[in-house]
Amino acid sequence: MSAAFETLAAVNGNVGTIGYGLAAIGPGIGIGIIFGNGVQAIARQPEAAGLIRQNMLLGFAVVEALALIGFVVPFIVK
Repeated sequence: MSAAFETLAAVNGNVGTIGYGLAAIGPGIGIGIIFGNGVQAIARQPEAAGLIRQNMLLGFAVVEALALIGFVVPFIVK
């Protein structure tokens, strides 16, 4: 009976790892979109580069926080 519990624990660990991998996809795409569009915006209006850069970094911080939450949640749920 203990072998079944060990197998279940191994499956839970693997599911948490897969869950974080899936949770990292969204923020990765979001960061790419933020910086890609930010560079295009700066190319179109170089005089607004400071404001655009500020908004890009703010958006990056919010999206990165989502990635960190996705990293922490599998450890908390156990």
